[in-house]
Order: sequence, then C-alpha cells, then structure tokens
Amino acid sequence: MTLLVIAEHDNASLKPATRHAVSAARRIGGDIHLLVAGNDCAPVAEAAARIDGVAKVLFVEAAHYADASPENLTALVTGIVSSYSHVLAASSSSGKSFMPRVAARLDVAQISEIVDVVAPDTFVRPIYAGNVLATVQSADVIKVVTVRATAFPDAGESESPAAIEKLPAAADCGKSRVLKRELTTSARHELGNARTVIAGGRGLGSRENFYALLEPLADKLGAALGATRAAVDAGYAPNDWQVGQTGKVVAPELYIAVGLSGAIQHLAGMRESQVIVAINKDPEAPIFQVADYGLVADLFDALPTLTAALE
Repeated sequence: MTLLVIAEHDNASLKPATRHAVSAARRIGGDIHLLVAGNDCAPVAEAAARIDGVAKVLFVEAAHYADASPENLTALVTGIVSSYSHVLAASSSSGKSFMPRVAARLDVAQISEIVDVVAPDTFVRPIYAGNVLATVQSADVIKVVTVRATAFPDAGESESPAAIEKLPAAADCGKSRVLKRELTTSARHELGNARTVIAGGRGLGSRENFYALLEPLADKLGAALGATRAAVDAGYAPNDWQVGQTGKVVAPELYIAVGLSGAIQHLAGMRESQVIVAINKDPEAPIFQVADYGLVADLFDALPTLTAALE
C-alpha cells in the first residue's frame, strides 16, 4: 500500500500543515510519497525529504505551478494517482480547492477533514459543526482524504533524507491565472500556528475597541489575534482572522475568548485548544460550557486589569 500526500508551500518554505498530513498518513500505514509541485522551489523539496516517514519526494517544477492553481494541481495529481491507494492533503484553503476536483475526476467520494484513523479504509470526521464525530468507511479503490491538521501531531524530522525523484510537468490547463495578490503582513504569529490565540467577538462593540483592548494583551502574551464571524462581518477584524466553521481551525495551547457567546460555528474552530479561557458578562453564554476557566465580568474592566497585571 502506497500513499500520496500533496505538499502545501509558497515556493520558499513548506507549510506546517503538510507535516500533520504526513502524520495522518503514517497512521494509515504503508509507504508515503510526498508530491511537491511548484516553481523554483528546490528548497521545499529538500525540506520535504527530511520529514520523518516520507519514503520518496516527487518533485515537479514548472511556471504554471507557481500559484498552485487547483486546475493544474488536479491535472497533475490525477495523472499519477493510479498506483496509489490513498491521496491526502491538509484541509486548508488550498486542499479544499483542489481535492474535491481530484475526487470528482476519479469518480470517488472525498472523505473530508478527518481527525482520526481507525483502519486504512475507516476514518473519523466531525459533522454538525463538530458536535458529532462520524466514523465513515470507504470502499473506493483510491481514498481521497483531507486532514484536519490540528488533530494530528507534527511528523518531525528524519535522520536520513528521503530520495527526491523529479517528474515531468503536466500540461498547463490555462483556465485561470493569478493577476494580483495582496497579502496581509503582520509581526504577530500566524493564527494557525500560534501557541496562544486571543479571539474577540461582537461584544467588543467596535473596531477601535477590538484593537485597543486585545492588542496590548496579545503583545504581552506573544499571541495571535482571532475573531468570530460576527466580529469579522461587523468590520472589527480582517477575514483571515476568522476562527470557526467557515474560518480557520486552531488548536493552540491557550485560547482566550473575549466577548463572544460561543456559537457552535465558532466552537467548531477552536474546541480542540488545550486550555480555553472565556471572559463574558453573561453567565449563561455557551462558551462557558467548553471553557476550562471562565470569568463572568465586563470585558471593558477585565481586559485592562489583566493586561496591567502582566507588566
């Protein structure tokens, strides 16, 4: 049994989610091949070869892979997948864009966002916004699987690098191209990889309050900032800070929830955090049901006091 994991990268460095997807593949068992497709990304292939558990790195370079367009990735993967039993990728924005296309081309059912492996053909995945865990079994010859990165550990480094095999590129589909990319830059930790996350909700009242109250605390703790969908929709925070079912799934060591009620859509994105602290003036807020520590208080009094105590 041989498994294919699709690496996620920016042509300069490997995304951490790839290591977690490899960890899931190791739970399934068998030889693991890691596909790196990009442009001028030899350092990424070398980093991929050092991941523990990877038997071989398949390296494809071409200009039309520079932006990891889902059309071109799909054509590449479906062209080489016939000899594999499983195809895995992280359940990130990239994985969600091309893996369903791969499944459709192969005429198989995608198994989305697994959090555990029971057997090579049986997986556990959350449904109903994470309130229920379903065990699903696939009879498809090729299993197309996306992995919730926070549910699996980092695969770690290997003492001896795997072999790197260069493959020819598939033809450019030419169906789309990136004209412009505007990236949000921040000195803070990236939300998906931060050890501490402070998330604000609509209870903060305004964009000005969001930054004035949360940023000083985040600076003291070295934390990333997150937000609920309601806060994002209200313009308090940018879209890439959204945590929840329609945002990012995080599992930091410490998650501080400020002024948010704890709707199930938000809980789906953070309930796996190791320690959850909630600050809300409503003692009946659902967030307290999942919190390890809860403070029933007005956030406009509690946050300045907490920030000052960290001096």
